[in-house]
Amino acid sequence: MARRTLYLQALLGSLAAAVLVACAVALLVVSEKAEATFPGKSGRIAYSGYDGNDYEIYTVNSRGGDKFQVTNNNRDDYNPSYSPNGKRIAYVELDRNDAEIHTINAEGRGKTQLTHNNKSDTYPSYSPDGKKIAYTVSKGSSGEDIYTINSSGGGKTQLTHNNADESSPSWGSRP
Repeated sequence: MARRTLYLQALLGSLAAAVLVACAVALLVVSEKAEATFPGKSGRIAYSGYDGNDYEIYTVNSRGGDKFQVTNNNRDDYNPSYSPNGKRIAYVELDRNDAEIHTINAEGRGKTQLTHNNKSDTYPSYSPDGKKIAYTVSKGSSGEDIYTINSSGGGKTQLTHNNADESSPSWGSRP
């Protein structure tokens, strides 16, 4: 009886191992490459921090540590938003007159100014495909409206036309 029990346990153990291996192989075959989720494929978090002089854009590993300073200037940089592929960051730069939307490579190179006006543009948010950026434009005492612009610049479109505060746009992902 003991011999049959050991044989049965060994058979069941081998069968369970074979099923686990088959499941693992099936998962590898049908699954796509794993990618980090929010804040982008890089898996890093972008934020604004005070450097002792003004606010700059930084990134940090989502587990903590590995802090990296993205911007370094004498202007306040804030409201960072990662592009969907994690390669660029849209942010606001206060140019001593008003706030404008900029983008920069996540490694701190290739800065591009997207908006150029005498109003404060804030709260940039990349579209799911990375081609557009939604943002808020202040109308002073008349409130705020939501606009979009191409992520490479140009193509500015006003989405709201109200005498109210409409701020902090955020794109949804397509179902």
